Amino acid sequence: MIFPAPELLFADDYLLVAVKPAGLLSVPGRGPDKQDCLSERVRSLFPDALIVHRLDMATSGLMLFARGSEMQRKLSMLFQHRKIDKRYIAVCAGKLDYPQGEINLPIAPDWPNRPLQRIDPEHGKHSLTRYRLLKMEGDRSRVELEPVTGRSHQLRLHLASVGNPILGDALYGDEHSAARLLLHACMLRFHHPCHGEMLTFEHSPSF
Repeated sequence: MIFPAPELLFADDYLLVAVKPAGLLSVPGRGPDKQDCLSERVRSLFPDALIVHRLDMATSGLMLFARGSEMQRKLSMLFQHRKIDKRYIAVCAGKLDYPQGEINLPIAPDWPNRPLQRIDPEHGKHSLTRYRLLKMEGDRSRVELEPVTGRSHQLRLHLASVGNPILGDALYGDEHSAARLLLHACMLRFHHPCHGEMLTFEHSPSF
């Protein structure tokens, strides 16, 4: 798959916000065929750009990068202390039981089936997702998702676990239900670590 040049929404001396296409890795993978990724593409334009968080390869949307190691530390602390407000748009199968609510199910690695995760009440880490129904599209639900915690595959696993898998999800649903995973990181909001200004970045999904 050939991807266009990175779409940059914001750049200053401290941080960058770019849009990751679905199907492009966030960071390099193992092997020479997995070196093309958003982080390397951004670094080709800004050599001091450093990764702060990741999106699954199948997920599209907003990614934040630090410029330099000190800003990487500061932005990483914002993520760690849940000071960065994140929102996603997803289209999932079926109708949700309630138009808004929370999914509070602990998540742990499914070691025999890596990279899958699983719901594990005994050993799993606390994992919380808030959701809001935006509209019904036939027998599908378009929802806004807020990952209060940031576990691997959290949104995908949580929705699948309540019977509403995200369309196109090859790991936790039916990969043939859509041409791609219908999950998009649509909003980031946080205070700039240097001057304190509230920054809000939004990007609409293509689905």
